[in-house]
This record gives sequence, C-alpha cells and structure tokens, in this order.
Amino acid sequence: MRFAKTILVILFSMLGALTTARATTQIHIDLSSQTMRVESSSGSYTWPVSTARSGYSTPRGSYAPTGLQRMHYSKKYHMSPMPYSIFFRGGYAIHGTYATGALGRPASHGCVRLSPAHAAQLYHMVQTEGGSISITGAPPGSTRFASAHRHARIMLASQQRRGHAEALAYAPHHRHFPVGVRGWQASPYYYPSPYPYNYGGF
Repeated sequence: MRFAKTILVILFSMLGALTTARATTQIHIDLSSQTMRVESSSGSYTWPVSTARSGYSTPRGSYAPTGLQRMHYSKKYHMSPMPYSIFFRGGYAIHGTYATGALGRPASHGCVRLSPAHAAQLYHMVQTEGGSISITGAPPGSTRFASAHRHARIMLASQQRRGHAEALAYAPHHRHFPVGVRGWQASPYYYPSPYPYNYGGF
C-alpha cells in the first residue's frame, strides 16, 4: 500500500514538473489602452507600452516569438537601439525603449515598446518558458481621426458646390502658392514676409 502511494506521489510530482516546464508566457497587447498584460509562472503584470503612431501600424492577431536578440539595432530606422527584442512577425518586435516618457500612448513605427526594465523581465520569461502574443484593439483616436476625415471631405464637397454656384461672382481663390523667398517674390501679397507660410508639416 505504501509502495503504491509512493509511486502516485512520484507520478504527480513528475506531472507537475512537466506542466511547469511547458508553461508559456501569455502576452496580450491592447492597442486601445496602450497596455500589455503578461501572465507567466512568475506572476501577472500590466505595463504601459507604445505602439504605432499615426501613419504606421502595429499588426493585430496572434503570434509566437520568432527570434530573440539581447540587443538589436534597426537598420531601417538609423540604427536605433532595440534592447531585449522579441520578434514576432518579420521586423516587428516587442523591445525596450529609452523614450519612456512616451509610454502609454502611440509613438513607434509599429513595434511594441516597453521600458528597458520591463523588456528585460519579459525577455527572460520568454527565453525560459516560450511565449504567445496576442494583439487586439484599435489605437486611441483612430475613430476620432476617421470622423474628422469624413467631416473634412463633406466640408470640401460643400465648398466645391458653393464655389460652382458663385463662380461668376468672384475670382477663384488660389490655395496653393510657391513656398520660400521665390514664392514671396512671385506673390508678395500672399506673404507678409519672405518666409514660407507653412514652415512645417501637419
């Protein structure tokens, strides 16, 4: 009887060891809240992240890590440092950033950025246990920007219709002018000084 109990204890111990060995770090990234939720054998964590800013995108879906690099330098973006990189789709990775003040809002070219300390912690979890990555949600403000874009199109169409109706009443307004000193020389009335009207981008 005692022998049977001993065998059962050993079997349960082995089963527990196998389960622990197969534990996988679960990583969930929410684009809406710009947070990462991590579930691992060492505990549960919620950290702020930065995902793609306007003009770029972070892919949504379910992924497995495809490669780990303790320090990677982005050839695409001026050899920018990417400490504790966990690649999951092509050049997309979860990695540390030194721009920690931007965490909690979109700021990257598509990667998922973490503080260096959290990135190191996550890197070691995935290195030990493996990992699964899920990315859901929509970037903050995407709905607002889409709505603003629709509103702008409606306003432009309205102005164009009104412009056709009033075409005989006045000369058309020139919306696009040459930029810089030459532009000022060509159209001095449109520029109060020899400096471009629109110096930067939008």
